Amino acid sequence: MQAVNTLVITGHGTNCHKESAHAARLAGADRADVVFFSDLRAGRVKLADYNLLIFPGGFLDGDDLGAAQAAALRWRYMADAEGRPLVEDLKSFFDDGGLILGICNGFQLLVKLGLLPAIGGDYFQRTASLSNNDSARFEDRWVWLAANQKSPCVFTKGLDRLYLPVRHGEGKLVFEDDAAMRAAMGANLHALSYVHPETGLPTEEYPFNPNGSPHGIAGLTDPSGRILGLMPHPEAFNHPTNHPNWTRGASDPLGVSLIEGGVRFLKDG
Repeated sequence: MQAVNTLVITGHGTNCHKESAHAARLAGADRADVVFFSDLRAGRVKLADYNLLIFPGGFLDGDDLGAAQAAALRWRYMADAEGRPLVEDLKSFFDDGGLILGICNGFQLLVKLGLLPAIGGDYFQRTASLSNNDSARFEDRWVWLAANQKSPCVFTKGLDRLYLPVRHGEGKLVFEDDAAMRAAMGANLHALSYVHPETGLPTEEYPFNPNGSPHGIAGLTDPSGRILGLMPHPEAFNHPTNHPNWTRGASDPLGVSLIEGGVRFLKDG
C-alpha cells in the first residue's frame, strides 16, 4: 500500500487551499501540503514528491482575461529554477501515475490547459472552456449531483448522488463544437451531472443547474479517469454541520467521499 502525498497549489488568488488540504487528510491522505506556486517554480518543491495534485478554488489573477486563463498561460510557458518548463513537470507527474483534482477555479484551469476532457487521449489540446453563467450573476447555492456510473473516473467510483455547494460566476461548460461534446459524452467523460432533486435526472433547468451547462455536466474526467475537474466544492462539505439542513438530521454523503475515491485508488495501487 503506497502512501498518498497530496500537493495543494495556492497563490495568485486561490482561496480554498486550506479546506482542500483538510479534506484530503480527512479522506485518508498521509500528507497534504499547501504550497505556493512560486515555491514550485523556484524548485523548493518538486511535483515528483507527490502523487495527488489538487488545484483548489478561488479567483486566480482576479479572473483577468477569463477565469484561470492567465494561470494556464503561466503553467504552459514558465520554467522552473533549472530551466525546465513547468508543463513538462506536470506531464511527468501525470505520466508517472499521479492523480489530479481541479475544483471550481481549478477545473477552469484544467480545461484551459487542455488536460480536460483530453478526448481520445489528446492532452494539452484545448477543446472546451467554462464561460459565464446563464443567470449572468455569481451563483452561491447547494446542488444535487449524480455520478456517471459508466465514467472511468477513479474519484467517483462507488458514488451515486452528492449534495454540494457551488460558488462561481463562470461555470457554464462550453465545447469548441458539437462534435467535441458528442465525443466527450460518448466516451463517458462527463463524470458528474447536475440533477433535478425530484427525478434524479441530468437537468439544464435553473436553479438545479446553476450555470446552464449542456446536459447538466458538472464535472469532466479524462480517458484514464485519473483527472477530475468539477465546479461544485467537495472540500466545503467536510463535516455534517456544513450541510444547510444538518439540524434536521440530513445525512447526505460528505463531499470528502469524492476525494476518498482518489486516495483509495492510489493506496490500492
